[in-house]
Amino acid sequence: MAKKESTLFNMVSSLVVVTLVASTALGYVYELTKGPIAVAKLAKKIKAIDEVVVEYDNNPVDEMYKIPIDGSQDSLEVYPAKKGGKLMASAIRSFSPKGYGGHVWLMVGLFPDGNINNIAVLEHKETPGLGTKMGDTEFKNQYIGQNPESFNLKVEKDGGDVDALTGATITSRAFSQATQLAFDTYMKGGQHE
Repeated sequence: MAKKESTLFNMVSSLVVVTLVASTALGYVYELTKGPIAVAKLAKKIKAIDEVVVEYDNNPVDEMYKIPIDGSQDSLEVYPAKKGGKLMASAIRSFSPKGYGGHVWLMVGLFPDGNINNIAVLEHKETPGLGTKMGDTEFKNQYIGQNPESFNLKVEKDGGDVDALTGATITSRAFSQATQLAFDTYMKGGQHE
C-alpha cells in the first residue's frame, strides 16, 4: 500500500470522515438509550412520590401540575395523591441551587395543611460521606410532622430549628431551603385546599 502524501486536503478530509462516523455513532447511541433513560427517570420519580405521600388510588404523575415560583421564571411540579377523589397529600419536586456541589433536588411530601409527611432526595452532587447524609433517616426525621409555619427551616447556626449535619452545614441549608421553597410555593398555589 502506497503512503499518501500529507497535505492539508488529505488531513481535512480524514478529519471530516472521522467526525461524521463519530457523530453518527453518538446519535445512534443517544436514540438507542433515550427510551430506557426516560423509563428509569419516571420510575425514580414514582418511587420518590410513593416515599413521601400517604396511600393513594389515583395516578399523581398524570395529574401533575406546575406552580410558578414567586419572583422567578421557574416553577415546581406538584403531584397530588388522592384517595376516593379526596386530596390526601402532595409530592412537590423542589430544589435549591445552593448545595455545596450545586443543585440539590428533593421530593417533599406535604399534607394539605402544610405539615411535612416525608422528604426524598432525588439528585445532588454533595460530598460523599458528608453531604450525602442528608438522605439518612436520622437527619430527615427532624422535618417529618413539622409545619414550616411554626418550625423554622433554617439551621441552628442561622437561628433556626434544624440540627445541621456535622461538617455539611451548606448541604443542610440547601436541604432546608428546598423544603421551604416547596412549602411556600405550594401554600401560595392554593390547590391544596
